[in-house]
Amino acid sequence: MIETFQQELPHGITLSCRAAGEPGRPVLMFLHGFPEAAFVWDELLEHFARPENGAYRCIAPNLRGFERSSRPHDVQKYRARHLVQDIAALIEVEEPPIDCLVAHDWGGAVAWNLANQLPHLAKKLAIVNSPHPGTFLRELKHNPKQQAASAYMNFLVRPDAEALLREDDYRRLFGMLAAGHGGTWLTERLKQQYREVWDASLEGGCNYYRASPLRPPRAGDPGASAIELPHEMLTVKIPTLVLWAMDDVALLPELVEGLEDYVADLTLEKVPGATHWIVHERPRFVAERIAAFLSR
Repeated sequence: MIETFQQELPHGITLSCRAAGEPGRPVLMFLHGFPEAAFVWDELLEHFARPENGAYRCIAPNLRGFERSSRPHDVQKYRARHLVQDIAALIEVEEPPIDCLVAHDWGGAVAWNLANQLPHLAKKLAIVNSPHPGTFLRELKHNPKQQAASAYMNFLVRPDAEALLREDDYRRLFGMLAAGHGGTWLTERLKQQYREVWDASLEGGCNYYRASPLRPPRAGDPGASAIELPHEMLTVKIPTLVLWAMDDVALLPELVEGLEDYVADLTLEKVPGATHWIVHERPRFVAERIAAFLSR
């Protein structure tokens, strides 16, 4: 059964969380992306909380800006350092190190940075279709295909992005979720969950894109072309699983090339026939692969 709670953090941010499993058990923490929210992990939370699957304490926070978590108005409050601070503080509440940090999309951007900066907080890292900042920067600078696939980022930084996304019952966002294989998993119940999150907190999600310079270059905005990141800011030493759906139309397969240059203990599993929304499409498969990784 999923429980919900509000976790106040020492630096003044509150994260609304979803959880399953008994407090005091080994912890798995799940980080969502855009345009999602913590509820996308519900099936995995319940799965890993069961005794036969490890009896973990499973926690999925809504990242700042989403759902009922704190939603600062200042765009700069959505820079990576603040997002990492939130999750680090939440992990500290759970007496680190947690057993694994599992993350997708924007949640993965947070998780990659946390694993680099604060590796003592998690024993393992599991990434689902979230590009490593080193390979993402490389592809945004040099790969026209990835630049085109990421062009939506430049739409989301527009001052009217929220108003446009809300048009026609969120037509653009539901179209995004259906991209690839038609979104057959997108039931009416799920659509309503998404609407409720977007009604409350769409501005916060767009602010992630406004705060980050890691986007395709365009006229008047150098974006990624102006960024240089030292190698030491990109390395990850904790054991890491990267589960990559190969039919992701926004994050192309080239993004997993060269990961071994940054991740010392890497397990890379490519998944043909799955899209960016693999957590929705194939939750049992995702749970199985994470479980195999945890057992190593």
